[in-house]
Amino acid sequence: MKWHENLYSGESIRPRLKRIRWKVNHNAGQLRVYVITLASNEKNLLDIIPSRELLQKHYPKKGLYIVGLAGNYEEALELAGCIVSDVYKATGGFNIRKYLCKRGKQGT
Repeated sequence: MKWHENLYSGESIRPRLKRIRWKVNHNAGQLRVYVITLASNEKNLLDIIPSRELLQKHYPKKGLYIVGLAGNYEEALELAGCIVSDVYKATGGFNIRKYLCKRGKQGT
């Protein structure tokens, strides 16, 4: 798993952001936290994954590039919309992977 340098985060989890990141990295269970990643499918823009899914032993975490964290599903949808909007405003397109990787100074 790789983390975007300028991680997007929902209002409800900002005070606990460091602790939540630590828990995600160390497979500690969390309810009501959603991870926003670059899409695993080239046809999609982003994936919204409940953090509890990451606890599964065989979940493919190796290629995940995390760009955002949210406190609930609605907040995750809003945050994903903000990410798409930011990319569109900056580039006039929807190549989220290229834009965020360039901005985060790391590859996927």
